[in-house]
Order: sequence, then structure tokens, then C-alpha cells
Amino acid sequence: MPEVLTMRDVTRDYSVGSGFGRKQTLRALRGVNLGIERGTTLGLVGESGCGKSTLAKILLGVEAPSSGEVLVDGQPIQSYDRIERAGLIQPVFQDPYSSLNPRMTVEAIIAAPMHVRGESGRKTQTRVRELAGEVGLPGHLITAYPSQLSGGQRQRVAIARALIGEPEILICDEPTSALDVSVQSQILNLLHNLKRQLNLTMILISHNLAVVHHLADEVAVMYLGQIVERGPSREIFDAARHPYSDALLKAVLPPRAGVRLPKMGPEADFPSPVNPPSGCTFHPRCPKAHALCAEQMPKLSGADTAHSYRCHFPNNVKDEECPRV
Repeated sequence: MPEVLTMRDVTRDYSVGSGFGRKQTLRALRGVNLGIERGTTLGLVGESGCGKSTLAKILLGVEAPSSGEVLVDGQPIQSYDRIERAGLIQPVFQDPYSSLNPRMTVEAIIAAPMHVRGESGRKTQTRVRELAGEVGLPGHLITAYPSQLSGGQRQRVAIARALIGEPEILICDEPTSALDVSVQSQILNLLHNLKRQLNLTMILISHNLAVVHHLADEVAVMYLGQIVERGPSREIFDAARHPYSDALLKAVLPPRAGVRLPKMGPEADFPSPVNPPSGCTFHPRCPKAHALCAEQMPKLSGADTAHSYRCHFPNNVKDEECPRV
């Protein structure tokens, strides 16, 4: 299956500092390589500050990479103008309460991308109403304002707005985190069904691994601007190779009542991206760290397979075979 989206050695640097202090470089993305096949969902997970949102901004054209290239349908993303890019990639934001214009009706909000493209009239009105039904909005809400809707209904409006231009790729940034638990599963099922019906390619950014497990075909784990593990969802959840992936999974709340939340493996604080650790950037927090980890960045293992990772001493190596610092 062809790749609809490709990232090759993408970096993103920021100059940070204020006042009379010396400027420093913050590398938010560090040589990111991704290939996403058409019609699949990639779950992008990691702690706050790992680079997930920066990656999304680059894909949406909000920011440009400092180096590397991003291809959509085989063409450099910068070769598309603003309108063309919006027709290919659309976001669904985290907070449905702040992402919708409170002065616009549901109909106007959903139709807004078409108006930007210079399309309006009865055909657009008909499509808006059809799409509202497809995302599960009752017909009488088409003339309502966001303040008259529940959180789940607002997120349905946001999804309809993203889909009206028939994009190939949806970037869903924590699409259920602002919703009640009782509504989250409804939105997840809606996204799952729409993906199958429309053959959408989705990038799902989430801290909630249960959400990722429910929707994603593949999972990419980010740490300090770098993808440290990537593979089929089932393999990541059943047999994560990187100690950081394993720590994230162990931090998930167990489903059984009375079972305590396990402590996350890495006990140290998240390091500064301005002054990252040497070698493997995870080594100060890694329970399997060896002297080599502080000296050398691990090479990408399994690069020619579906499951790749960066680790000198992955989880398929016995602890006694991994000397500690």
C-alpha cells in the first residue's frame, strides 16, 4: 500500500532565551522519519514536551521544518499552497469548547472551509446537512450555536468541519480528552467508523494509551523529539522493546478495582530539551541503563521491518545480560 505521508530526517529547532541572556537552541524534533500508509491510523504517544504537537504543526503547515522533508502524496508539502494543503490535511483539536466560533451557527461552522475555497450555495448547504447526519448530529441542531451544544456534540461539529473538504489525512490531537468518559467511547467509535467508510489516514496524538489501543493500527513512541519505537499496535502493547515504551504502558491504570496504579519506571525528571543527555537521551531515567547508553546514541534496530526501536539493551534481552552503570 502506498504511503500518503512521508517524513525524512525532519528536525525543528527553536532559539530560546530572553532579556540579555545568551540564546540557546531547543531541538524539538531530532531526525524524525515516518511513513504512513493510506487508510491507516498511526498513534503518536509520549509525555508532554516530547515533540508531538510540533510534528502536528509541521504537517498542518503552521510551522516549517528546520531541515528534512515532508511529502504528501509524493510531493513536498511546501509545493502545495494554503488551500491545497487544507484540502489534504485537516485537524480535529483537543478542546471543542474553544475551537468553534461562538458567533457562528453549526451550519456556518461546518461550511466555513468550503467558503474559504470559494464554494457556497445550495450544493454546499446540502452537503453540510448530509455530513451533520453522518457524524450523528440531529437535524434540528444545524441552526444552533456552540453554546447550545454538549461537549460531545461540539466535537462532532469539529469532525464534520474537518471532513467537509474531503481531506486524505486527519490529525486528531487528543480528540476525547476534554470530554466526559461516557461520551469518549462514542467519539472514538465515530472516528473508527468514518475512517473505514472514507478510507481516511489518521494521526492520533494522545496521552491516553487506551484510546490509542482502540483506534491505532500502528504506534510511534516519541521521547525528547525522537521516535524511539514504532510498530504494529498489537506488538507494541504486547511486547514493547524500548524501556520507555514499557514504562508508559505500565503507567496505565489497571482495569480491576482495588489494584493500585503502578509507578512509572523512569523516576528522574524529564530532561531539558535545550541540554539533552548524551548518548541515549533516555538513559538517566532508564532502569536498564549501561555505561554504553551514556556514550553512544543507539542505532535504529529493525529499520527494514514493521517493528523498529532505538535501544542498546531492549526488553527482549535478559536483565542479567545488561550490566548497570
